[in-house]
Amino acid sequence: MSNINVSNLTFAYPGSYDNIFEAVSFQMDTDWRLGFTGRNGRGKTTFLNLLLGKYEYSGTISTNVSFEYFPYEVLDKTAVTKDIIDRICDTEEWLLIRELSLLEVNDDVLFRPFNTLSNGEQTKVLLAALFLKENNFLLIDEPTNHLDLHGRVTVASYLGSKSGYIVVSHDRAFLDGCADHILSINRADIEVRRGNFSSWWENKQNQDALEIAENQKLRKDIKRLKQSSRQKAVWSDKVEATKFGNGPCDRGAIGAKAAKMMKRSKSLEKRMDKAIEDKSLLLKNLEKSDSLKISLLPYHSSQLVSLDNISISYGSKTVCRNVNMTINRGDRVALCGSNGSGKSSIVKLICGEDISYTGNLSIGSGLRISYVSQDTSFLNGNLTDYARNNDIDESLFKAILRKLGFTRIQFDKDLSTFSAGQKKKTLIAKSLCEKAHLLVWDEPLNYIDVLSRMQIEDFLLEYKPTILFVEHDGVFCEKVATVNIFLSSY
Repeated sequence: MSNINVSNLTFAYPGSYDNIFEAVSFQMDTDWRLGFTGRNGRGKTTFLNLLLGKYEYSGTISTNVSFEYFPYEVLDKTAVTKDIIDRICDTEEWLLIRELSLLEVNDDVLFRPFNTLSNGEQTKVLLAALFLKENNFLLIDEPTNHLDLHGRVTVASYLGSKSGYIVVSHDRAFLDGCADHILSINRADIEVRRGNFSSWWENKQNQDALEIAENQKLRKDIKRLKQSSRQKAVWSDKVEATKFGNGPCDRGAIGAKAAKMMKRSKSLEKRMDKAIEDKSLLLKNLEKSDSLKISLLPYHSSQLVSLDNISISYGSKTVCRNVNMTINRGDRVALCGSNGSGKSSIVKLICGEDISYTGNLSIGSGLRISYVSQDTSFLNGNLTDYARNNDIDESLFKAILRKLGFTRIQFDKDLSTFSAGQKKKTLIAKSLCEKAHLLVWDEPLNYIDVLSRMQIEDFLLEYKPTILFVEHDGVFCEKVATVNIFLSSY
């Protein structure tokens, strides 16, 4: 057991005036299973890179352990999987097979070219290699993005049996399944708390509620103290003025009374200054999660889309067979199934892509669909031009992005420089600005932070748009979906 001590860490990228981290200090134990969470763009991957020594910084990071980063970069994906693993770690084959068994991966993948493995299999194989490297503290950056729901449960269970790592994930159920501490990048600092995500979130909500209540109390106290201080100062001046009126008077007694009132006024000012100072210490980590608002486009018919015995094949490979589905107005349909079961193919077919299929597909006349794809690589240029090119209201578009955690500085950057989560938020904000009858979102939450996921959940539950979505976040699906359609793999 050893510690990782972070003291007064300050970092900004070259040429930037904004610090990513500023004088943050905390401590981690190398036996902990740390779930790493925080808003997109707050610097989770940056912090991992600082641990790896990739950037210069001020402050200190002290430890006697070495760090290992995941995911590994595989340069030659045509190579046999076992050869790739041998380059990563030197281990006996039986140990590797044992790890793959825990991850529910058949050991025959070892003798296949790496590029023939599914994305989920590739992730699991590389995780097995990661944990076979000894004496390292592991930095696991978003391992869930290519895993289906069952794969996430399997990997969470696997990680829960290990120790000594930081795992970045925005999947609440996943973090609950594997983390015993939460490392969170907040608005004002970085903190470590014992427990899984659910206990951390409950503690945060309680802390926020206490600070909000204390903030309101202090605001009232400050207002009352200001009024009382001003009143006593005025009274002191009036009493002092009577010393010099007509007729005889005890000027000494009057002066003493005026001085006493002024002293009380000064005392009230000190109490007020202390209340203002206490108030300034509150709400620094309160996350602003304003509700999202759009105007929905009503559809003239109760039924929008119908699939009757739809089958899709690519050459000799059938990806889905005999799919039956109806999307009615107000439905929130979760399209479920393992990776490779044809979910994205169904989505693309409904959105009008030229896909060969058999069966009957019925799309309502004049139906307008807003589509969010998995791919974000095409995003470039600035947000103003993006809004103009997609014929959406720029003010509404940027207002939604602000509510999803964007800073105003982000508005001036090129979309190609955005983090993966910020790119997905851009696509979702565009979708919410489009006048559409049906939202079709294909894995919209990949890379998106937990707080933004909760905002999107709340929006969908409040406005009840008609939506078809593919998503592997189990909590999101459970809360949002009114209809679940399950596809089988072939």
